[in-house]
Amino acid sequence: MSLVTFSLQEVLDAFKLCLSENKEVYLEHYVSGWRGLVKFLNSLGSVFGFISKDAVGKIKILEGYLEGDNSSQYATVQLMVKYELDNQLVDLTKRGNHPESGCRTLLRLHRALRWLELFLERLRVSGQDEKTSVMCADAYDQSLSQHHPWVVRKAAGLAFCVLPGREAFFQVMNVGSAEQVVSVLGEAVPLISEVYQITETLYAEQQLLQLP
Repeated sequence: MSLVTFSLQEVLDAFKLCLSENKEVYLEHYVSGWRGLVKFLNSLGSVFGFISKDAVGKIKILEGYLEGDNSSQYATVQLMVKYELDNQLVDLTKRGNHPESGCRTLLRLHRALRWLELFLERLRVSGQDEKTSVMCADAYDQSLSQHHPWVVRKAAGLAFCVLPGREAFFQVMNVGSAEQVVSVLGEAVPLISEVYQITETLYAEQQLLQLP
């Protein structure tokens, strides 16, 4: 992905590659998609800094696993979960000795992905007169807010109040006209949603959704 400008098409391409024929989630493409989403957040200025900075840290941790000695165990999210649970690399009760396990790290990105999925869908279907601040706050309230302390929730609420309009969001997506943006979002959001739901189901089955 380009290091300079955000492109919604690049995020779409990454999430298109995310799922195997058996609906396993390729970690490499998941991380690639997130690199693009971070550029999206950063292109809107410091408003989303509290989320993008944390996401960058999590991406680096997962990149370390993808490039490490046990990289084959991290090819997919499903393999990662099995490997880390089988080898007791996930502390299920407290942060303990494994605060940066792949499972815990991915969970933080997973929660943020839900927020972005909801927000992008609202951008796609909204009218010109709807406020992006309301869309973003609603998406946040349905997802990330329940995992943040009060101070962060308060800061997020203030940040959302100064968001630019829908047109500004569409411009930073770099795919052309508003109609083209809506079309690409129409492809991208369902893919992001499917990746999210597969991960959510896997984590629920393994009782990992509330990792400390």
